[in-house]
Amino acid sequence: MLPALTRRDVEAIAALAQLELTDAEIDLFTRQLAGILAFAGQIRDVDTTGIPETSHVQPGHQALRHDEPAESLPRDAALANAPDPASDAGLFKVPRVIGG
Repeated sequence: MLPALTRRDVEAIAALAQLELTDAEIDLFTRQLAGILAFAGQIRDVDTTGIPETSHVQPGHQALRHDEPAESLPRDAALANAPDPASDAGLFKVPRVIGG
């Protein structure tokens, strides 16, 4: 049996993730995470004696096509589809997402 998840546990998890949660969100996430842990406990309790371990649900390699080298899209054609290309450098310009 897994120990019960508490509000304090959710507050600690939120602090580790640097999330600011309202009291209502803490209550909601406590219930939701407790439900997830309860379901994981049910799965853990399933008797798997005699069932071999697997890394994939289907045996063998299930490729949809052969991986064969082919010509790629010419750089100019790819950049023609870009909203803000840096054609002189051969690059796509994208908005900054890290830092400020």
